[in-house]
Amino acid sequence: MKLAILFVAALSALAQEYIVEGEATSPVRVVAYEDLQCIDCASYRRMLDEKLLPKYAKTVAFEHRDYPLPKHQWARPAAIAARYLSSVKPETGIAFRRYCASKIDDINVGNFESKLREFAVKNGADPEKAIAALNDKSLAKAVDEEYQEGVARGVARTPTVFVNGDPFIETFSFEDISKSIDAALGAIRKSK
Repeated sequence: MKLAILFVAALSALAQEYIVEGEATSPVRVVAYEDLQCIDCASYRRMLDEKLLPKYAKTVAFEHRDYPLPKHQWARPAAIAARYLSSVKPETGIAFRRYCASKIDDINVGNFESKLREFAVKNGADPEKAIAALNDKSLAKAVDEEYQEGVARGVARTPTVFVNGDPFIETFSFEDISKSIDAALGAIRKSK
């Protein structure tokens, strides 16, 4: 299934761009604060790919926010790398997020750069530029701003997912989040 993966203008005062999967113009927003080294975030990624996007890609915007927890050693570099790869090609940034989720047990702080290099080569990105991007202050600042945005919204654990403002924290079922999405879509239909 081909999904619309776009950068869209931020809805927050930070005025930065967010990575969006699904229908970027939808008034129904599912905003996920994610840590790319988080096991629960990897489970959410699987739910997103296997259930949420197949059901809602044409009607809902799924926004990604980076929220690397300090306890995870390679989460922040992964967030920075994902941003760089998204700037090269949005689909490559999403693919890197999927890669991190699927290889969470294989990646560690000692091999992160070699895994990033391998990913870049396999996905048509310049591996040396991907590694150099880990020291890009503007990318790091963007990650830090999203983290601070999450703190301001009360995020403490990952993933924290907001469906039009309603929070789902750490572990939640497809059925629960789907009910909230359906209610938000229903409210939009009734208002028209």
